[in-house]
Amino acid sequence: MAPRALVCLAHGSEEMEAVTTIDILVRGGVNVTTASVEGDGCLEIVCSRGVRLLADRPLVEVADEQFDAVVLPGGVKGAECFRDSPLLVERVRQTHLSGHIVAAICAAPALVLAYHNLFPVGNMAVYPSFKSQIPENQWIDRRVNFDDRVNLVTSQGPGTSIDFGLKLVELLVSREKAAEVAEQLIVAQGIYAYF
Repeated sequence: MAPRALVCLAHGSEEMEAVTTIDILVRGGVNVTTASVEGDGCLEIVCSRGVRLLADRPLVEVADEQFDAVVLPGGVKGAECFRDSPLLVERVRQTHLSGHIVAAICAAPALVLAYHNLFPVGNMAVYPSFKSQIPENQWIDRRVNFDDRVNLVTSQGPGTSIDFGLKLVELLVSREKAAEVAEQLIVAQGIYAYF
C-alpha cells in the first residue's frame, strides 16, 4: 500500500511550497490528500500570491484518518491559520506522538511548531527572518533538515521546496525513488547526492 501524506492548506499558504511538495510526493508514489484548515471548511484556497488551489476536503473530515506524514507549507497568513487551529495543532501533536513524520517549511516551523512547543526536542530549519522564533539550541542553518530523533522534516522556503519534497519521498518511499524523481526533474546534482 502506498504511503499517505496529508498536506494542509489555508488562505495565505505559500503556493510554491505547497504545489512543489504535492507534485514531488505524487511523482514519488505517495498518496496525497490536501485539507483546508479554514474554519468555514472553504475548499478554494487563495494562496499568498493569489494563486487559487482546490483542497480535497476540509481538515475536520480527515483529522482522524491515518497518515504517514503531515505537511505544513509556509506563507505567513497560512501558517498563522494553522497556528490558530486547535484541530490542526492536535493533528500535528498526534502525528508526532504516533511516530509518523511531521514536515514544515518556511514560516510554519516557527509559527506552528515552535509557537506551540510541539517539539521540545528536535532541530529545525526555518525561513531566515523567523530564526529568532526558534529556540536557539534547536535552530539549524540547513536547506532541509531531518531530525530522526523525532521524525521531523523542516526546510527554509520556496527555493528549498524541491529538496524538501525529495527528502519526504526518500523517507516515505525510498532513497532510490527520490533519486528517480530527482533525475526526472533534472535537479542539480549534489543537493542530496542522489546521483
